[in-house]
Amino acid sequence: MDYNILYETDYDTVVARYEDKRKNNKSYQSEKELENEFIHNLTNLGYEYINIKNEKELTANLKIQLEKLNDYKFEQDEWEIFLKKEIQKEGILEKAKIIHNDDCITNTINSKGVIKNINLIDKNNIHNNKLQVINQYKEYDGKYKSIYDVTVLINGLPFIHIELKRRGVALQTAFSQINRYQRDSFWAGSSLFEFIQIFVISNGTHTKYYSNTTRYNHVKRNAKKTNNSFEFTIFWADAENRRIADLVNFTNYFFARHTILNIIIRYCVLTEDSNLLIMRPYQIAACERILNKIKYAENKNIYGGIDAGGYIWHTTGSGKTLTSFKTSLLASKTDYIDKVFFVVDRKDLDYQTIKEYEKYQKGCVSSNKSTRILQQQIEGDSKIIVTTIQKLSTFIKKNKFHNIYNKKVVLIFDECHRSQFGEMHTNIIKYFKKYSIFGFTGTPIFKENASSINKIQGKTTPQVFGEKLHTYTIVDAIHDETVLPFKIEYHDTFKNKDNIDDKKVSGINKEEVFINDKRIELIVKYILENFDIKTKRNSSYSIDGKRVNGFNSILAVSSIPAAVKYYKAFKKLLEKNTNPLRIAVIFTYNPNEEENGYIDDESFDTADLDKSSRDFLEYAVNDYNKMFNTAFDTSSDKFENYYKDISQRVKNKEIDLLIVVNMFLTGFDAKTVNTLWVDKNLKYHSLIQAFSRTNRILNSVKTFGNIVCFRNLVKDVEDAVALFGNKDAENIVLLKDYNSYFYGYDKNGHHEKGYIDYIEELYSKFPINEEITGEHNEKDFIALYGIILKLRNILSTFEQFDNDDPFKKENKERDLQDYQSKYIDLYNKIVKKANSEKESIIDDIVFEIELIKQVEVNIDYILKLVMEYLLKNKQDEELALKIYKSIDSSIMLRNKKELIEEFINITNINKEEDGYREWEHYIDKTKEKEITDIIKAENLKEKDTLSYINNAFRDGEIKTFGVDFDKLLPPISRFSREENRQEKKNSIADKLIRFFEKFYNIS
Repeated sequence: MDYNILYETDYDTVVARYEDKRKNNKSYQSEKELENEFIHNLTNLGYEYINIKNEKELTANLKIQLEKLNDYKFEQDEWEIFLKKEIQKEGILEKAKIIHNDDCITNTINSKGVIKNINLIDKNNIHNNKLQVINQYKEYDGKYKSIYDVTVLINGLPFIHIELKRRGVALQTAFSQINRYQRDSFWAGSSLFEFIQIFVISNGTHTKYYSNTTRYNHVKRNAKKTNNSFEFTIFWADAENRRIADLVNFTNYFFARHTILNIIIRYCVLTEDSNLLIMRPYQIAACERILNKIKYAENKNIYGGIDAGGYIWHTTGSGKTLTSFKTSLLASKTDYIDKVFFVVDRKDLDYQTIKEYEKYQKGCVSSNKSTRILQQQIEGDSKIIVTTIQKLSTFIKKNKFHNIYNKKVVLIFDECHRSQFGEMHTNIIKYFKKYSIFGFTGTPIFKENASSINKIQGKTTPQVFGEKLHTYTIVDAIHDETVLPFKIEYHDTFKNKDNIDDKKVSGINKEEVFINDKRIELIVKYILENFDIKTKRNSSYSIDGKRVNGFNSILAVSSIPAAVKYYKAFKKLLEKNTNPLRIAVIFTYNPNEEENGYIDDESFDTADLDKSSRDFLEYAVNDYNKMFNTAFDTSSDKFENYYKDISQRVKNKEIDLLIVVNMFLTGFDAKTVNTLWVDKNLKYHSLIQAFSRTNRILNSVKTFGNIVCFRNLVKDVEDAVALFGNKDAENIVLLKDYNSYFYGYDKNGHHEKGYIDYIEELYSKFPINEEITGEHNEKDFIALYGIILKLRNILSTFEQFDNDDPFKKENKERDLQDYQSKYIDLYNKIVKKANSEKESIIDDIVFEIELIKQVEVNIDYILKLVMEYLLKNKQDEELALKIYKSIDSSIMLRNKKELIEEFINITNINKEEDGYREWEHYIDKTKEKEITDIIKAENLKEKDTLSYINNAFRDGEIKTFGVDFDKLLPPISRFSREENRQEKKNSIADKLIRFFEKFYNIS
């Protein structure tokens, strides 16, 4: 690495560079042997192995450990009350709140009425905590009997659970196993396993960790894709981002006492919306490098210059906000620092970002709404202050002789290359005397990409902030699957006869050429014709528990006149469109209108716009108001709210296409954006920043960021990727071309199969009319079809795939349905078996169900076929076959099959509209009867149940936990055994889930 480590202790959480400590053992290793070796290695690290197999032994050990930690002896009655009242609090959330409050203290009252504070963890002296390891713990009081692999106890409480699979087994099966435990048994008995904060999964070769996120709420019923999705599991690494994957090495570094205790105590964040975040190794490394530098500056007394600070280069999308904010919090706890300023740009404080900051520390943003309040905070007891560049600049201008300038302060800039920062930096070094400045950036300014109009008067990042303290490049992030790679395509928008290369349009009026009406109309037509393909608009996926169709996109244009022309062209061409896109546009005044490839920050100032631009913007905002029933305009206060409203609606996928000049191309995160249409020149940091609007991870359907260029940016892309990655980065950052995915490609003398090869293998190994029998064949089919699904997901964004796909080309689309039906049949068979057993019937396979769901046949299509069938008096056997094959190939419609079949059997129609009317009547009648039957059979409270079900259909999800669910349950005797109560709740929940899935989105 090219930075110097000035101060680093032996107890840094993330080791600077790890050493491979594996022994050269090539013999076969069973799962039991893997488990024994893991436990042995933990004991070598100072963990105590203790033979605990049941709840009685677990609670007895807990009492012993808490008494030791607190130097206190519980009376027996007191212990039982304490255990029930303080430890067995219902739910993961309540337990997590205890762990992640500042001191992790609860209390007890003895028989004499004396209150005693009880520490669950010693956060001040981390090595005062006792680490123990248990294995093969038996929990028989859950929905199903469970035996857990390995659990680490801290002071007697289960804090880390490890699920192991033998080498060669898919890692995701361990993840699925933990999900089953969360759903079926962690909550059972004394519910002590709800104290688990971290899960570790390993097959020996690969090991990952992730949080027991409380948003998941036991994972028992809620179908939301949150951080419990496998995509969010994390590899541990050293400070050079070298992955530590093998279980032996992972154990030595991740489970080192100081490391695991630091992670639990210092580097977990319980957010205000009840989601548990565990910082990634590069985030922790950056945080500790800054803290070490602050300590170094104090020891050497070198405040007030770049030697006291530094910068963190963490690529866009890697979670800089969490890293920088957590660093600010920890820095504020040092006794020799008077104030810590966490500084952001006002433009970044959209609704969602404010919410993000509020998650980490409630009230930190809302309490700082004016410069006056900022001054009160500076003069008050607040040690950490969250403010904006603009407010801090104003404060300095108004208070040039304030005593804060003589205090020891740390300033941490969330994004250190904003246009306003130049003046801010000048004022800081002019007025503050004892400061350390640290900056976070995804794209540093080096000599290669510094320019005369650069953000900080042409200076590079090292010149402004000092040395680089930690690096996590886009190559690292893509390798870790923290962000997605890019798929880039280029389109020549000049006809050959024009003999114009858009890189050589210098001797003529470039803007006139590029915003030519015919050229813009040509591009708009292309976007409209290919919008559905690029954004997967005809595919569906789950987000926040709801099904949505496709992704959304941003169109980046070169100038305000270009934005005006594009917006008008879209409006004109969309007038005849039966399924119009929701389009918005935003821009504001920018003094540097000349296009140079760099994105200049735009303010919210509209006053300096020329009259025609201001009038057009008013017109576009008025269109927006009509579309969303809002009341914005271009006045300074309302325009800022217009910006924030657009930001939120893009994130909610309420806007399909946003036209911008510079706004939203830096610092804006929306996971639903997958495509950037580019008609402007971009270079270096501006190019990476703009492209990175598309590469946030969402789910298995979104596998890359789509970049569609209408300019020749080939050389610019190569230069930017090389500067912010390395010379070989292009192979990692950019996706391969269409032919590589379709036909395969040669690598190191070996042919990597393409889509066409796998289709041939599918027909050869699994002929369409033959049954798939035997576990070995089932495994092979699931693995092969999963590969095909992944390739189809990528290829479907290329226009030529629709013509090349052999299933369409050879008129074999029904074969695709049949193969998909077989895949779903196996999925249902295995999931059903897995729900009733500890181990899945097939232990080492992964289903790509989200990719199946994205190509769902919807109910409207099926009903259209049904009406056509009924109008033919149910005599068309080919049509009937088509209906049932379509239903069988749909994982979402299978549970509605019974309804559709019965409706066909009892219905005869003469007109199509009569059929739809009959369908609505049939669904209403059947739905009412079935919920009534459930209410009577389970003795549910009718009013509460109907309200609960109506809310579920309204929200698009059913939650079988919490107050609303408990309200509808019948009275259950307090003398009933706990397992009987839970069994009753599970039975009711199962019935309501089946009812919901049967009738949701059916009409």
